Amino acid sequence: MAFKRFDPEDFVISADTVTSTVWSGYQPSLDSFHTSSVQKEGTSGPYYLNVYQTASSVDGSEIQFSIAFADSTGRGSVDFDAAVPGNSPSRTNYGQYRTLVLEDENAKFVFGSSYSGSYFYAISIERARYKEKLFPGSFNLVLSSSNANLAALHLTDDSNEVTIPTYYGTQRAFQIISGSNGSAYAGNGYSYSGSYGLFLPDISTILLNGAALDDSKTAGGTGTDDGAGISLSTGLTANSNQDNPTKLFTHISASSGDVNSNIFKLNSQETITSDFVFVRARNSEFNYSENPSFISGSTGEVIYSYFIDSPQTFPTTVGMYNNSNELLAVAKLSRPIIKDFTKEALIRVKLDF
Repeated sequence: MAFKRFDPEDFVISADTVTSTVWSGYQPSLDSFHTSSVQKEGTSGPYYLNVYQTASSVDGSEIQFSIAFADSTGRGSVDFDAAVPGNSPSRTNYGQYRTLVLEDENAKFVFGSSYSGSYFYAISIERARYKEKLFPGSFNLVLSSSNANLAALHLTDDSNEVTIPTYYGTQRAFQIISGSNGSAYAGNGYSYSGSYGLFLPDISTILLNGAALDDSKTAGGTGTDDGAGISLSTGLTANSNQDNPTKLFTHISASSGDVNSNIFKLNSQETITSDFVFVRARNSEFNYSENPSFISGSTGEVIYSYFIDSPQTFPTTVGMYNNSNELLAVAKLSRPIIKDFTKEALIRVKLDF
């Protein structure tokens, strides 16, 4: 075994971005949607609705995302206490997302340039479906229309339309627009009530502007979705269970015709930081070994005299130690390399974190 201290130029740090699918089974698109009556009727049911890719756990059913409805005044759900009007699950959801996204309990959600929305739907991607964050531009969602005469609504984020996203604190936010693959079909892709919501890749959350979904059509242009509208939550009332998460689920799962595939497309994104360590064995280094076949165990002498002037070793492993001589990492070569006074070796070790 031989030791050598690394020089500063032997270390290089690199960061690579890797994208992958979000849904179970590495599927690029989620086209089958199911819910659980047990979850819906349970204690979490008033707050959100879990969506699965299959109907049975025997088929490997896993939560893909959840749908929640939020209203600033508590409409659309039953009050916790009749003596405290407006204090309901929908209001709790609104406060939760306001704290999470806006980080200010007095702030309001603004969809687009100026529209202040009082109610929205939140789609939260299950944490087990991704490693770090969602990939802007990969979000595509098709919502069927409540009116057979209106086209389905195609939604995406506007990552290809803007140079810099909106920031809430250190959190990125893209506007959700009528379009596909990060680009609008026509104009800015907004509805009459501002954008269709916010795409928040760093917390894997999609907020859909309820007022925009209730619009009868998009705000301008002659794009594919001009004339689309799904009318989800019109007629909201207080202290009433209007089951709004199920309504959105129905519009997602009921997409049909030429859009019954690629209904919900989404990818994740992960930044992998790698440390590259270059191990340099010069011609005069690492030519001798302490292996018993090389050195006599009793006398410490080189067993064969010709190994003194013409030694030959076969390095197979690189160990990296700290200043306290503690082993921190081990790199194995794919095969031994020949080393003698006529050869130099350069070994690149990659450490991923």
